[in-house]
Amino acid sequence: MMMRQAMMAMLLLATAATAQEVPPGVRQDRLQLPGLSAPGEIVIDRAGIPHIYAANARDGFFLQGYAVARDRLWQIDLWRKRGLGRLAASFGPAYVAQDRAARLFLYRGDMAAEWAAYAPGAKDWTEAFVAGINAYVAEVEAGRAPLPAEFTATGSRPERWQADDVVRIRSNALIRNIPDEVARARALCGGDVKLEPLRRTIEPARSVTIPKGLDPCSIPQGVLDDFTLGTGDVRFDGQKVVLASRDPEALEGSNNWVIAPARSATGRPILANDPHRAHSIPNLRYLSHIDTPELKIAGAGEPALPGISFGHNEDAAWAITIFAIDQQDLVVNPKGTKLADVRETIAVKGEAPREVVLKFSEDGPIIHEDPASGRSFALRATWARPGASAYFNATWAFQAKGWTDFLAARDHWGAPPLNLLYAGRDGDIGWAPGGFVPVRAAGDGLLPVPAGKAHRWTGLLDARLMPVQHNPAQGWLATANEMNIPAGYPHLLGLEWADRSRITRITEVIAAKQKFGLTDAMALQNDATSPMARRAVAILRGLAGRSDGERAALALLAGWDGHEGPDSAAAALYEIWAGRHLPGAAVKAIVPAAMQAGFGRTGIGAVLAVLEEGKLVTQEQRSAILLDSLGTAFADASRLLGPDPAKWRWGALHVADFRPALAIAGREAERRVGPLPIGGSGSTPMAMSPAADWHVAAGASVRLVLDVGQWDNSVAINTPGQSGDPASPHYRDLFPRWATGHYVPFAWSRSRVLQEAETLIRVTPQP
Repeated sequence: MMMRQAMMAMLLLATAATAQEVPPGVRQDRLQLPGLSAPGEIVIDRAGIPHIYAANARDGFFLQGYAVARDRLWQIDLWRKRGLGRLAASFGPAYVAQDRAARLFLYRGDMAAEWAAYAPGAKDWTEAFVAGINAYVAEVEAGRAPLPAEFTATGSRPERWQADDVVRIRSNALIRNIPDEVARARALCGGDVKLEPLRRTIEPARSVTIPKGLDPCSIPQGVLDDFTLGTGDVRFDGQKVVLASRDPEALEGSNNWVIAPARSATGRPILANDPHRAHSIPNLRYLSHIDTPELKIAGAGEPALPGISFGHNEDAAWAITIFAIDQQDLVVNPKGTKLADVRETIAVKGEAPREVVLKFSEDGPIIHEDPASGRSFALRATWARPGASAYFNATWAFQAKGWTDFLAARDHWGAPPLNLLYAGRDGDIGWAPGGFVPVRAAGDGLLPVPAGKAHRWTGLLDARLMPVQHNPAQGWLATANEMNIPAGYPHLLGLEWADRSRITRITEVIAAKQKFGLTDAMALQNDATSPMARRAVAILRGLAGRSDGERAALALLAGWDGHEGPDSAAAALYEIWAGRHLPGAAVKAIVPAAMQAGFGRTGIGAVLAVLEEGKLVTQEQRSAILLDSLGTAFADASRLLGPDPAKWRWGALHVADFRPALAIAGREAERRVGPLPIGGSGSTPMAMSPAADWHVAAGASVRLVLDVGQWDNSVAINTPGQSGDPASPHYRDLFPRWATGHYVPFAWSRSRVLQEAETLIRVTPQP
């Protein structure tokens, strides 16, 4: 019976292109691939999105791997080498330290248990996916496909993949919160816990308590060096690795929402998602569509993983944002603690291999040893357990038919911890956050803990005890990384969340509309109004400037509605003030001088909360903090933008200007994407977080708006394009649309896909 079905599928695929006429102008190619079991097709649409038609799921994932490698070979090869600790083999001795650090965070448990944690078929799908990657690598090696320029520039070559490589790499997971623990401990060394609200908001509210046996001053300055190195991106600067700056208190956020049929202008659910991550060329995520007799999925995912992380199948759709479960602890081992040594060999380009020693305690990898005290520091993390490969448990959602199946997928979710929103073709909507939740014998995860039974993890919370909302009466659900645990929920999940600015604005917009449509969802994903800015403006009311600069600044912000468009002068001043001047002024005024060096950075959200409540400052101090910092910000804006505030523009500073991490001499212009002026900020739904130089550093990697059940009406946008090859028309073609809030069709039915087709590649097995 199964053989008959396979033969029928092959016949259908072989005749598909003739049964539905290929539109004029569509380029048609033919390709033979070893490892393919039956004929198939890859249809590349005008946005560079591959739509894959295959006789079975195995071939579907094989062709997806081939398509990804065709577009992103350098990116995924570097992802694999970084994660496995194989950079030095390609790039030389400067990368040995990063390789050693990365290997500390590999999954080292039983691989049978690891694969058993994922959906049935996941291992077969992954084996097919990497076989597709390897098939493209073989074409490159044979000279039938071009070698990406980055390999030539570095004198390196792509490597072959194994399925285990995909799931063993754990260092790409956004799990929390060891950098926050360290920052808090260093702030409390000789400090006062009453000042913690100025540093970071804790939700649900609780006092910070130093664990018994922990001396906050015992946490050395470089305790996170290996953690940062092993989890950081690869940067090329001659022969040195330059890590991207990592603000311990920065959280890359995301938005998602789902509208029930009763509130939807379509009469069907609408699901929207725009995950926010650090921008890069190419983008972190990749749009794709697989259509086979037993599996049909479309959406976005990490290009080095099979399938999609969020999107839809025939019956259901799901969306993701980070849900701040605390999945890490820094464990302090006393002098003399017995550690296990693991010796590994690192291949080094141009040199003999080097042996390195990795050390582990019963809590996890040792990320630092302090010679002065003899202490060692271990990372205890949920990613050491089977099933914690980042985003890979989306495999459980691929074939979900309804809410019950979706909850089963949630129950398996490991990392990163996510707000999972659901919409079904039957009209159901729901929220079911997922992720491994450690159950602590004591403490709350806010600070490092001494080694030993008193602060051990006793297990994981039963996923069925996680909070859930299903078909709420209000007719919609939304998340934006805010603290959204229901009041009275009895289990400790996490205590450090994003501020409420984005969710406040999203709630305002959705609640104000009786019927919410697809165009409304697109507009909201590109909404540049900041409730945080409105709060800052409100706190200035009643102040009288003492200088021309202060008075001019107050006048510019008075009455401003918080809309951070690229042409806004008020937005420029506000962002300079809130990002560069107000937080530092508050720390200088409130924190004793002796504590300031270790206090660390604070953000506008925590500062505004303290100034609004007035618990740590007098009214006189508050006025001085606001006016002093505002006057300094006005002078800074004048220096950056000129003396006439009427000519200031937020977009003159805040630009999207993307450049690859690897510079290739003489090819900078063709590889650069931008600059374009951009509105928004980190506190607007159109999240466009600025870097220190005000350029856009992080924001929506992909935007999806799904018409649930009428999938052909769905739209998407990626940035800057689907391809990582500057010679491809899809390297930067989506960038202007993304920057201006426009989308491309995300077709589902074959007839609609062919209408959008640019290239049709017929693939057959190689004899």
